[in-house]
Amino acid sequence: MYIAIAGNIGSGKSTLTRMLAKHYGWEARNEAVADNPYLEDYYRDIHRWSFNLEVYFLKERFRDLLEIAQSAHTVVQDRTIFEGVYVFMRNNKDMGNLSDRDYDTYMELFEQMMSVVRLPDLMIYLRASVPHLVGNIQKRGRDYEQTIQLEYLENLNRRYDDFIYNDYKGRVMVVDKDPLDFLHNPRDFAKIVDRIDQTLFGLFSN
Repeated sequence: MYIAIAGNIGSGKSTLTRMLAKHYGWEARNEAVADNPYLEDYYRDIHRWSFNLEVYFLKERFRDLLEIAQSAHTVVQDRTIFEGVYVFMRNNKDMGNLSDRDYDTYMELFEQMMSVVRLPDLMIYLRASVPHLVGNIQKRGRDYEQTIQLEYLENLNRRYDDFIYNDYKGRVMVVDKDPLDFLHNPRDFAKIVDRIDQTLFGLFSN
């Protein structure tokens, strides 16, 4: 089985991925953010480095999907190839950070990849407001994230909603993140687990 965690920067994807992997005994697949050689350059000059960054992420996420397809275990993944395309790549295109030529090349590559991969069995979308995202970004203190503009996060949020509610064809569980602190509050985590059990296994909490 293949479970995906979707959500904007700072929504808690990595934390939830780790916690679900521990709770269910699933194999965690984390996004290789720190290893991306374009990330710091991208946040310094988004227009110049958008294509390079997105192609690198596309390559890494496609490799993950091929490995997930061969796995004998249930895998929970922190961010998917679909978000990279329908949220981040489209957002950069709309902001004028990509030429039509680069965008068309990227989308053709993605469409070819889709002929050999499948949708997750469940995508969990952590939906969070921009103030909530900003608070988490500041709290974790990654230097390259501190220059992210509010407009950029707002655009991504709109893109995420459009992707989840209009474009994505698979099964989705939307979690409103703002009122939850599943890292420090066991009851909040239990609520998410109960919903997963019900959705995947038809189980109900007492």
